[in-house]
Amino acid sequence: MTYTSSCSDEIAELLIHIGRSSRGEDLASPLTAAQWTCLRFFARANRVSRTPSAFASFQVTTRGTASQTIKTLEEKGLLARFRSDSDGRSVRLEITEQGHETLKADPLADLMSVIDVIKPKERAAFLATLSHLSETLAGLRGAQAFGTCEACTHYAPSDAGGYCACIAAELAPDDFGKLCVNFGSGGILSLLPGPSNEIGKG
Repeated sequence: MTYTSSCSDEIAELLIHIGRSSRGEDLASPLTAAQWTCLRFFARANRVSRTPSAFASFQVTTRGTASQTIKTLEEKGLLARFRSDSDGRSVRLEITEQGHETLKADPLADLMSVIDVIKPKERAAFLATLSHLSETLAGLRGAQAFGTCEACTHYAPSDAGGYCACIAAELAPDDFGKLCVNFGSGGILSLLPGPSNEIGKG
């Protein structure tokens, strides 16, 4: 039987190829691909998601593997560990000043610059499509979906800016646009006007 690729095959292969080619796995890179992913996660995660377990869920890996990556970044001085004010058994991780400096050399910068060239409306549609794919794949595999406040089913606008029903609290300005482990999927596609919100249906 002759193998014939479909459009879906090509898209899936391109996504994997782009991911691998932009990860920066070379001898000149100060971090491995997994360590870059970890550093990016804690730079983009909101205050309730800066934990080892949240990163393990995001990376779709074991807690032990995630903890080892985190430990390496701590040893490099890129992440700092703090005890939770409300629960002494819990910890949160914050990027250090050195960590922020390291992110300036993020190997994803080239990919981000290419994406920036895309027209804003097309970029928004592309983001919605990828987010929908990510949520659906997570659902199929029983994994945790991640997203940001404005696209979350727990989010509601308020006079203060926004309210999260999941944690029953007003959101801090710094929480908007940040990744959240408590993300409730289902709201992303509705952000797009007109025909774009039909992406992924049917």
